[in-house]
Amino acid sequence: MEKNLADRISEALGTIRPMLQADGGDVELVAIEDDGVVKVRLRGACGTCPMAQMTLKMGIERELKRRVPEVVEVVSV
Repeated sequence: MEKNLADRISEALGTIRPMLQADGGDVELVAIEDDGVVKVRLRGACGTCPMAQMTLKMGIERELKRRVPEVVEVVSV
């Protein structure tokens, strides 16, 4: 049985999460829009880190797009 989009995104975030947690942060899936935009919330140290936007775009977004081709963009809410 093929996994649905939300399961595949959650699984991909699970591969990223240990790296964020190692620095005292985390990522939470908030919503998946019909247009392929994934909304996440950066938590802990990631929520206040000056490098958070780079982590979001160059880390989380890049990995989600690689693992889940339907993802168009990742935004923080």
